[in-house]
Amino acid sequence: MESVKYIGLDVHQSTISVAVLNAEGKLTMQSVIATKATAVRDLLRGLRGVLHVTFEEGTYSAWLYDLVVRDVARVVVCNPRKNALLKSGNKSDQIDARKLAELLRAGMLSPVYHGEQSTRTLQQLVASYTALTEDTGRAMRRIKALYRSQAIGCVGKKPFGKRHRGEWLGRLTDSGQRRRGEWLYQELDAMQILRREARQAVMVECHKNPAAKLLRSMPFFGPLRAAVLIARVQTPHRFRTKRQFWTYCGLGLETRSSADYVEKDGQILRRRKPVYIRGLNWNYSHELKNVFKSAATTASAMGGPFRAFYEMRVANGMLPAMARLTLARKMAAIALILWKKGETFAVEHLNLQAA
Repeated sequence: MESVKYIGLDVHQSTISVAVLNAEGKLTMQSVIATKATAVRDLLRGLRGVLHVTFEEGTYSAWLYDLVVRDVARVVVCNPRKNALLKSGNKSDQIDARKLAELLRAGMLSPVYHGEQSTRTLQQLVASYTALTEDTGRAMRRIKALYRSQAIGCVGKKPFGKRHRGEWLGRLTDSGQRRRGEWLYQELDAMQILRREARQAVMVECHKNPAAKLLRSMPFFGPLRAAVLIARVQTPHRFRTKRQFWTYCGLGLETRSSADYVEKDGQILRRRKPVYIRGLNWNYSHELKNVFKSAATTASAMGGPFRAFYEMRVANGMLPAMARLTLARKMAAIALILWKKGETFAVEHLNLQAA
């Protein structure tokens, strides 16, 4: 029977620190290799047995996953935010690699999904569109900050229109400030052109995916929201239930309790007290949370079955903000159902209790 080896990789720009543990947890090898495909392949070919590999999610994770997945028995791309043990004690590349191998052997790593190839192009396009959207907003905020620094009031989108830019720039008394404003407007115009091109490319690529038609059948779920959902989730079968999907989207409720049991008359009994809800989970995909919260906000203000769902909750005494959150969770559950089962939206989906 072949022995099992657990390999921890601490990946950096030019080097990778390697630690190899055997089945008993003994360190059998520790080295440093170059961050190159040939060096990684040579490392794996030089090791015998059943290989289990782990490394943290980061800039090189997708490239490294595709490189090693066919040559090893198991690959775990772990979530660095949950590797709290790496922060304790002394820290170095070699120590981090060994700790990763130890956590892999103990089964204490939280994996990050990798493996879906069909949505790679859409993922890159959506990432580009998201970055351009953020850059556009940053340029707008800088323009407003420039005017506010001179006590010039600017509300809404008025300072960004091309027709009155000269008038706005004329309010700046300093020539250096006016020049800076002109450059910021040029930056904004360039970002808006690129953003429109990226948006069009995202929609064209999204139409190629068969799931887009299913998701777009849901009201207030247009091609852009469907594209972001497909790019970030990749496959709905990652999630067994809607509650797991809610957590991934930042819509899952986290609870905290302590001292749940007491001793009474020689018996251990569960304490009768409510579970304290501490709010939504903090570790989530920000893009997906924005998708479902914006869709719920629009649906609650417009007509249709989702508006009726929202108004019913408000009529029963629920706060409007909580009713919108409930609607966002319902829309997320329905999207998961449609995608998993290959169905189009129907009003009956609002009455389903499980995904």
